[in-house]
Amino acid sequence: MSTKPDVIRKCLWPACLVGLLITGILSLDCNSLHFHLRKVTWQNLRLLSSTGSSFPAECLSETKAFELPQEILSHTQPVKRYIKEAFYEMSIQAFNIFSQYTLKSTWESDYLKQIQIRLDQQLQYLEQCLEEEEKEKEDWKEMTEDGMNWSGALVPQLSSLELRRYFNRIDNFLKEKRYSHCAWEIIRAEIRRCFYYFQKFAALLRKK
Repeated sequence: MSTKPDVIRKCLWPACLVGLLITGILSLDCNSLHFHLRKVTWQNLRLLSSTGSSFPAECLSETKAFELPQEILSHTQPVKRYIKEAFYEMSIQAFNIFSQYTLKSTWESDYLKQIQIRLDQQLQYLEQCLEEEEKEKEDWKEMTEDGMNWSGALVPQLSSLELRRYFNRIDNFLKEKRYSHCAWEIIRAEIRRCFYYFQKFAALLRKK
C-alpha cells in the first residue's frame, strides 16, 4: 500500500472541493499543528464510531492483534519531526485502507468520504510544516549528532517502516478474510483504536 498524496487528491477531487476550501481557510499555521492534528483525529474518531453500531458478537472469534508500534502506545517520541512524519505515514496508510472498502451495508459511504477528506487535509498541512523544517535541517542534524544536547537522544525513533508494517498486517488481514463483514468491523475497531492513540500522540507537539 503506497498510494501517494497527489494520487489520493486526484481520487478525492470530485468529493472534496469543500474540504480543500476549508483547508485554505486554516492558513496552515504550523504553530497550531498540534491543535489541528488532535481536532481532525478526534473528528475521525467520532465519524468511525458513527459508521456502525456495537461490535458484532459473531465477529469476536476472528479478532486479531495488529500490534500498533509501541512508541505510539507509550507516547515516548522525543523529536517533533518524527511525530509529524508518523502522522503523515498514518494518514496515507489509513486512506489506502478506507479506499478498499466495499461493503456499503456495513459503513456509511458518506462518513468514509468525510474521513478521507480530513486525512487529505491533514496530509497537506503536514507537507507544508515538514517542508518548512527542511530549512532548519542542518541545525537539526548538528543537534542530533551530539547526544548530550538533548535528553531524548538515546530513545529509539519510530520509523515509517514500522507503521507500514502495522498497516500491512491490517491490509493482509482484509485480504485473507476476503473483505468480509466481520473483517471490516474488526478493522474499523482497530483503526479507531489507532486514531485514539494518535490523538494523544499529537499532544507531544505542544509539549516540546
